[in-house]
Amino acid sequence: MHFHVITIFPEFFASPLSVSLLNKAQEKGVVSCAVHNLRDYAAGKHRSTDDTPYGGGHGMVMKPVPLVKALEDIGHSLVHPWRILLSPQGVPLTQKKVAELAGRDTLVLVCGRYEGIDERIRTFVDEEISIGDYILSGGETAALVVIDAVARLVPGVVGRPESTVYESFSDSLLEYPQYTRPEEFRGLRVPDVLLSGNHAEIARWRRHQSLLRTRARRPDLLDRANLSTEEKQRLSKESAES
Repeated sequence: MHFHVITIFPEFFASPLSVSLLNKAQEKGVVSCAVHNLRDYAAGKHRSTDDTPYGGGHGMVMKPVPLVKALEDIGHSLVHPWRILLSPQGVPLTQKKVAELAGRDTLVLVCGRYEGIDERIRTFVDEEISIGDYILSGGETAALVVIDAVARLVPGVVGRPESTVYESFSDSLLEYPQYTRPEEFRGLRVPDVLLSGNHAEIARWRRHQSLLRTRARRPDLLDRANLSTEEKQRLSKESAES
């Protein structure tokens, strides 16, 4: 998997890309991350990438020429690059979308800044993605979120690939509660079922706890979850009794 990032702050990515799983994945060659300075594609003494908006208004707008030049120059040497604009107006980044992106070979991530981008830039990207309903100072943080989430699904990045299957959102449910040693901590005990050694019972307990946690914290996710008739009936009964 290859990631290319277009930004006016390339130094923003130095530390996050040099630690933990992302660093190991790059060392193993299963992931590559290239950061491109947008100012290298801007003209003039100051290599300005923004200007005042036509029609007036607050803030500055990113100019189309440098960004399109960068996209075309970078894309020229890539095979089937998928160009993404990080934007609060984009489709939400869900685990399903992450899995879809992980199936591509090359992602080019465009980091916006200032008040926004020139509308014509949207003609030169394949899609827009938002990491949430809030405003950031720029797309750099969002780009790192995309890289981290997608890279984890690339074979060879996570030491135990099966662990990504049972995480929150992998099946539209929140993950079940997890425990480790000691068995008792300040009067709080590990549930007996987890100490039983009965793997079938443990699996059933974890599934039900996942359902309960999702219903309590993110009930909107249940509409997308693949629930059995028995699970639906049990949740309905427990809701009526509570």
